Amino acid sequence: MTIELRHHTDLTAQVNQDLLAVYADVRAPLLHLANYRVEAFAERLDRHVGDPGFELVLGYDGDLPIGYAYGNTVDAGDRYWKRMAEPLPEGFTNTPVLAIKEIGVRTPWRGNGTARRMHDELLARRSEDRVTLMVNPLAGDGKVQAVYESWGYRAINSQPPSPDSPRLAVMVRPR
Repeated sequence: MTIELRHHTDLTAQVNQDLLAVYADVRAPLLHLANYRVEAFAERLDRHVGDPGFELVLGYDGDLPIGYAYGNTVDAGDRYWKRMAEPLPEGFTNTPVLAIKEIGVRTPWRGNGTARRMHDELLARRSEDRVTLMVNPLAGDGKVQAVYESWGYRAINSQPPSPDSPRLAVMVRPR
């Protein structure tokens, strides 16, 4: 199995279609929940594409899109930091960071390092010193957060739940 990783800083119609197809497959068990609906993801994606430093890594096995990782740059004034449950340490947001917004891999390509490879490929071209992401600590009975911990992330805060979303752990690591 040879996975080709493609970088995108904007979304053509085909790239958008490929990403939404992977998302719908990856999140299929959750699509009945408002926050996970494909339409809700597409709305978030439209916002994220316009954010500073947006970058997407989309993985393909032949012509089939099989996974993705994307994020953008956040700085001190970004709303990303304003949603934290607890105050951040003084100076924590003084330097921009890469905020990974989504990582997803179709089931047949899980468990063989594909997600980590896409994650690392996303980080490879970045200039930020740190990277952050949010994860539902209950996802996979805690296994998803444990994977991120094995990649060097540590939980530093949380985001209070919204009506359509659970409380999320905020994790960070050096790039």
